[in-house]
Amino acid sequence: MSKKKHKITQMEETEEIGPKIEGILIGSSVMAESDEVTRDLYDKSRYGEPTTKKQFQYMLIESLFLLERGKFIIKKGNKELDFLSFIKYAQQKEPNFWIRYSVFRDLRRRGYIVKTALKFGADFRVYDRGVKPGEDHAKWVIFPVSEAEVFSWYEFSAKNRVAHSTRKRLLIGIVDAESDVTFMEIKWLRP
Repeated sequence: MSKKKHKITQMEETEEIGPKIEGILIGSSVMAESDEVTRDLYDKSRYGEPTTKKQFQYMLIESLFLLERGKFIIKKGNKELDFLSFIKYAQQKEPNFWIRYSVFRDLRRRGYIVKTALKFGADFRVYDRGVKPGEDHAKWVIFPVSEAEVFSWYEFSAKNRVAHSTRKRLLIGIVDAESDVTFMEIKWLRP
């Protein structure tokens, strides 16, 4: 498998709408107090997961997206992290972070809700536009890959079987050197 450098830059598009959520970086997630702002963000677009009545837990990828959009302030101890320092931290915690983030960001910008799919053996599960987790099932499982990544037919077949066994469609998110994403949907076909 060859390695290719991906361009990591902060996107210029930010949304400064309403108050910012202050999150604390703890291990591989960001925790924020449950309040009107975090509950509203969850109710409208399913960011984060309520852990108790007092907190929400956000994936690192979600946290970076919300930081990039101007909705989050993320602290590690007393230090506030900017976009690039957060990426540096996240890349130490999660392999393939930038590839996964590029796919997550692209789908979220298109209006899809994206949640983790670790229990299904995939990176993410994706809900069709207008569908929220808990209201219906995810439509796809997705595997983000670099355009330079190579995997065998056995690995490809395993990804397809994961999707088939969970009754979801398989998406492969292919990220190029400029962090642009191309999606391929793979389906079983009966002749």
